[in-house]
Amino acid sequence: MEMVNGISLTPNSLKVLEKRYLKRDERGKVVETPEELFRRVAKAVASADHEYGSSENEVKTLEEKFYEMMTSLSFLPNSPTLMNAGRRLGQLSACFVLPIEDSMESIFDAVKNAAIIHKSGGGTGFSFSRLRPKGDVVGSTKGISSGPVSFMTVFDTATEAVKQGGTRRGANMGILRVDHPDIISFITSKQDNSRLNNFNISVALTDDFMSAVKEDRTYDLINPRTKEKTETLKARDVFNLIVENAWKNGEPGIVFIDRVNDLNPTPLLGKIESTNPCGEQPLLPYESCNLGSINLARMVKNGRIDWNRLKEIVWMAVHFLDNVIDINKYPIQIIEEMTKANRKIGLGIMGWADMLICLGIPYNSDEALKLAEEVMGFIQKEGRAASSKLAEQRGTFSNYEGSIYDGKVRVRNATITTIAPTGTLSIIAGCSSGIEPIFAISYVRTVMEGTKLIEVNPYFEKVAKEGGFWGRELMERIAEKGSIQEFKEIPEDLKRLFITAHDITPHEHIRMQAAFQKYVDNAVSKTVNFPHCATKEDVKEVYLLAYELGCKGVTVYRDGSREEQVLSKGEKEVSGQKAKITPRKRPEVINGSTRLMKTGCGNLYVTINEDEEGHLFELFTSMGKAGGCAASQSEAIGRLVSLAFRSNIEPDEVIKQLKGISCHSHVWVEGGKITSCSDAIAKALEKYLLRRRNGNGDSEKIYKSAPGGIMFIGRCPECGGAVEHESGCAVCHNCGFTKCG
Repeated sequence: MEMVNGISLTPNSLKVLEKRYLKRDERGKVVETPEELFRRVAKAVASADHEYGSSENEVKTLEEKFYEMMTSLSFLPNSPTLMNAGRRLGQLSACFVLPIEDSMESIFDAVKNAAIIHKSGGGTGFSFSRLRPKGDVVGSTKGISSGPVSFMTVFDTATEAVKQGGTRRGANMGILRVDHPDIISFITSKQDNSRLNNFNISVALTDDFMSAVKEDRTYDLINPRTKEKTETLKARDVFNLIVENAWKNGEPGIVFIDRVNDLNPTPLLGKIESTNPCGEQPLLPYESCNLGSINLARMVKNGRIDWNRLKEIVWMAVHFLDNVIDINKYPIQIIEEMTKANRKIGLGIMGWADMLICLGIPYNSDEALKLAEEVMGFIQKEGRAASSKLAEQRGTFSNYEGSIYDGKVRVRNATITTIAPTGTLSIIAGCSSGIEPIFAISYVRTVMEGTKLIEVNPYFEKVAKEGGFWGRELMERIAEKGSIQEFKEIPEDLKRLFITAHDITPHEHIRMQAAFQKYVDNAVSKTVNFPHCATKEDVKEVYLLAYELGCKGVTVYRDGSREEQVLSKGEKEVSGQKAKITPRKRPEVINGSTRLMKTGCGNLYVTINEDEEGHLFELFTSMGKAGGCAASQSEAIGRLVSLAFRSNIEPDEVIKQLKGISCHSHVWVEGGKITSCSDAIAKALEKYLLRRRNGNGDSEKIYKSAPGGIMFIGRCPECGGAVEHESGCAVCHNCGFTKCG
């Protein structure tokens, strides 16, 4: 950590703030410091107290408290609030749910409203369960319905169009009830990873269905238009199909929809049918919710939890989040009305794994589970007390009568606690994400010009230096693994304490999620990580355990499953053998650029071209002096690289093979040493890719080296770093990119 105007930030925190949060002028230049960002947000949110009769001095005092809470990195609100509070756009909510009724007008109203929300920085959730199934009659035209999955592609395409110019990527949740006639096509809709890339999908499982799975009996599919039975299926067959697809690529997730509605705080307003994109925020139609997370790593003092500080932050955070509801500039009027009528907030946590390390408690221990319940129970209790205090001063939420609180306790907010993904927020705060285990003990971070830096968990770095086994060579070896479990030179007690997501069994992941869910009003966003060798039966067991332990939903990810599926996607079998690769033909139009690279043999001009669709196609070279062995070797390398591009080999693989090759004649240039013509070509290609990633915003082309290529294959599309699947989302810890916005 380094101090920046009194704020303790890591270099990566600064990088993420500059890339995604700080204000820019019309030319794209950053015109705001982190200090000014937090001041802007604190001032805007505190100003809501004017509506409730606070004096100017009282509002200023509150502003200072909000500012200290954020700059000490004890609490951070969701990304739209950090980005937009105190600015013209002013849209501060992360989560929205939009209804879709069974009519063309409703479907396209939802598409339009989703586009408006995505443009403002929010994510949207939809239930497609009310749409008539594929093949059903359309009454007005006597035509045939195309069904929910077909209409999902319309939403996906609209999201793709809107997100191109946004600060945050558009993200959607698509949910379908397990008793919908199109459930099979929905479950398998993402087997082809080129489809519905802007959607997470989840199946809404009912209690009746789960009972049918347990008892190995059938259940009925119901046409939502006619309410008539269309078919009877074996519950275990459908459940196994969900498991199989989740095992293959992590989707669909599951939501226990009846359990969600059993705990619906305002049942008189209707049933909850959908959640936000990461599944942790169930919402009624047209509701939105603003979220924030307490950094538990900052709640430890002298090896113990500072309960007084935690209470102080909980009360302040509830006040903060309630104020956000009032100053928010809602994208659609009906959303403003619904949100203000229920005033749902979602206070959660991050830095849980860090807190456990500071307390010397292994993540996968009974002691950790017990502490999870104690900490979250404390936050829920104090959060409700803070909300009750606000209700005394400001009144209850409008729909209080008939709510689950009616006659028991007066509260300001229909929900108070949520555990959300904290991908970029945890990078800013320099802590572990949500309630996830630590991402890696050591990993490689890519910075400008392709330089690789070894990042080490700060807590591990401290104990390694104190224990006398710190060394760069060891950290590099650990970075290759991510985990320390195989290293004999590291003491066993530290191996038990410094445990990563892939060191923990899936059952231990679920038990931790369930421990927190007991004291969370909404839901818990978490990814259950499986090793690559996990079986479908392993996934099935976790799903059943999650239901048994009271979770509201589950997201799983088997290590390498999406990468494997993508890498094998283009292979064809011919008589039991893989087909030969045929290089693409050169199109009529080609575009590119030429870069001068200095080498020990003279100036080398490297030209890189791409086709009309933006896929890398060819590379050729020209030496400053004609002829000679160096020129012919460089030409040969260029031809082979071009062949690789045309055969859909990833550019990074080409760089890996050429970079660092050394000849007798080195040359030093700005930014480092060129060791050969091969090295120069690799570095020219690396700079070309880096410019595309950071320059024109068209980062998706980088990993689409062939038409129909897939963006998420384990590497970040913006910086090339490792993408980690956590909290129901995909996050790059290198640059803060997140699939879910």
